[in-house]
Amino acid sequence: MNGAKLVIKLLKEQDVSRVFGYPGGAIMPVYDALYESGIEHILSRHEQGAGFAALGYAKITGKPSVCIATSGPGATNLITAIADAQFDSIPMVVITGQVASEVIGTDAFQEIDMLGLSLAVTKHSFLVETQEQLAPIVLEAFKLAQEGRPGPVLIDIPKDIQLHDAVLSEIIVSEKLDKEDIQSVPLAVSEEAIKNAVALIHESKHPVFYIGGGVLIANAEDELNQLLEYVKLPVVSTLKGLGAVSLDNELNLGMLGMHGNQAANHTVQECDLLIAVGARFDDRVTGKLSGFAANAKVIHFDIDAAEVDKLRKADVPLIGELKPHLLALTKNLSDFNPEQYTKWRTYVAELKKEYRWAYNKPGDAICARQLLMDLSGKITQPSIVATDVGQHQMWTAQHMSFSQQSRLLTSGGLGTMGYGIPVAIGAQFAEPDSLVVAVCGDGSFMMNVQELATIKRYQIPIKILLLDNQKLGMVKQWQQIFFEKRYSETDLSDNPDFVQLAKAFNIEAESISSKEQVSDALDRMLNSTGAFLLHIKIESTENVWPLVPPGATNEQMMEKIYDAYI
Repeated sequence: MNGAKLVIKLLKEQDVSRVFGYPGGAIMPVYDALYESGIEHILSRHEQGAGFAALGYAKITGKPSVCIATSGPGATNLITAIADAQFDSIPMVVITGQVASEVIGTDAFQEIDMLGLSLAVTKHSFLVETQEQLAPIVLEAFKLAQEGRPGPVLIDIPKDIQLHDAVLSEIIVSEKLDKEDIQSVPLAVSEEAIKNAVALIHESKHPVFYIGGGVLIANAEDELNQLLEYVKLPVVSTLKGLGAVSLDNELNLGMLGMHGNQAANHTVQECDLLIAVGARFDDRVTGKLSGFAANAKVIHFDIDAAEVDKLRKADVPLIGELKPHLLALTKNLSDFNPEQYTKWRTYVAELKKEYRWAYNKPGDAICARQLLMDLSGKITQPSIVATDVGQHQMWTAQHMSFSQQSRLLTSGGLGTMGYGIPVAIGAQFAEPDSLVVAVCGDGSFMMNVQELATIKRYQIPIKILLLDNQKLGMVKQWQQIFFEKRYSETDLSDNPDFVQLAKAFNIEAESISSKEQVSDALDRMLNSTGAFLLHIKIESTENVWPLVPPGATNEQMMEKIYDAYI
């Protein structure tokens, strides 16, 4: 058994049945070991596509996914997907080939210092330097990727270590990581901290729950909703937290922040206690940090101690796994009386009603907001919606409804264009029976358009909703508002014929441009048995509102001020 075959053996022992990647010279021994290994390899058409497909797969399965690439450009093409996984806390094990050990440091063909390049965008990185290190490093990578706050781990393996005889150890090679070995956080629930949190809640008059993506990562939705149902307090979510809160919760105000619902932003700005659960006070959420919930005390639940007090001082930090902490808080609120917050709940309900979304755009043109709301209403089966990044992403977050049955996959921290299609591919492999929809913008769609070939090869039945305004819409909107309408390099009017492009990959496709076409077209897309691209022409004048401008606090939201593009 050589080193490459040992890698495959260890992957199988970690229950890895599918990997994503693209072959090349320095990783060829691993690809040879994959041949007839029983592990399914999904060939993307670009290493970034492989990285994002692996990301989508990990996000849905909750387990570390594996992506593989060769040295040099193969490895560097993975960097963006690795960085995205790091920002959004997604467990991945990334395996890259490296030139032979004897020529490392000589600027050999396709040599790149992947260890050095990856340090800023991984949870941990390894360069395997000896045969003895290989097995322990692979096992440690899987452990690190999933313990505590999840994230990507890189293993860079020189070609000679892949080819030479493996150094076997019965203890190491036969070891399989048990759940007991993956200790998220060694800290037990602090009874004192829970009591302090309970005291703050009792003292508050205007408390609000602020929910982040950590709840979904921890699979703590049930525990969260049990608590929310008991206390009956207002709740807001970040982009990554959408779907954690039950849709039946009447005090669920949706997304807050730069493009959040006005009711959510006003409620947070007026609260006197902010209960942050798996959220990290990101700048897109807070606006001007010093003015964010300025009069509120903070209870902060997080698995990562580094996030607590990083941006906002926590009056009560609760560091550790969310499930036991949420259960402990619920248990210790046994004497809580929701009736003392009746006036606060009534006020928040009035805000929600006042600032509910309006869908009254005149004319025959398709309203993207209305279309996405209609799409959400038509989805009745377990589903996954993946988005690219831009205006369509914010419209999706604002106007579609997400839950444990209808999940949102989107690039939060890094904001990566070209994310939607490859992530949807990975998600569909993770759940073949779920409906998977990729909501794309015309700019983002072209960034990983080569993955249409992956859809064709594997007959992946994802549905692609392509909103085409022939602009880099979000950049255009900012140029319109903040740069005196100096529209620099945001015109995409020379887009290809997207329907013909899809059909070239044997993907069913159609194009619509008027309101009356929307409902039937959505039905055809959702009822199609294979992949389907629905190209939707929307006006370039349509912008995302509200908007918190740079340097402003969240109550200083800009409402619709431009009705025309020129």
